Amino acid sequence: MTNATPTLTRLATLNDLPEIVSLLADDELGSLREQTSNDLDPRYVQAYSEMCAQVGNELYVVESAGRVIACLQLNIIPGISRLGAKRAQIEGVRVAFDHRHGGIGIQLITYAVERARIAGCSLVQLTTDKTRLGAQEFYQKLGFEPSHIGMKLTL
Repeated sequence: MTNATPTLTRLATLNDLPEIVSLLADDELGSLREQTSNDLDPRYVQAYSEMCAQVGNELYVVESAGRVIACLQLNIIPGISRLGAKRAQIEGVRVAFDHRHGGIGIQLITYAVERARIAGCSLVQLTTDKTRLGAQEFYQKLGFEPSHIGMKLTL
């Protein structure tokens, strides 16, 4: 849907957490792993506090008409490989259902890539669930390449 309302991309605040959690839970996979209720689970607040305390770990939102309509987490990771290159990891990308296909995702990813460039990163990486074919197509249109096989171990 196209949205003509102006948007603002900014760092998330503690007050944004309920809306962020709702965004994360608003799909078939997220609904199985997030917990939404009237009272925000304190684990989300703890995670937010830890993120804020860690340099290079930022949570961004897109706001429109006073509502959080998209979010992502951006981590800047120093490394030894690639001649000591920094890389950026993008996680938890979500756009509100009623704002999808209107350019908000492009705006948010473009913003994150620019933040990574400013931080001196030489690579931006992300993962998406293998069942999210639309997301894979979206990221490829933005220049991301499916160059690796990601693996996870749930603890």
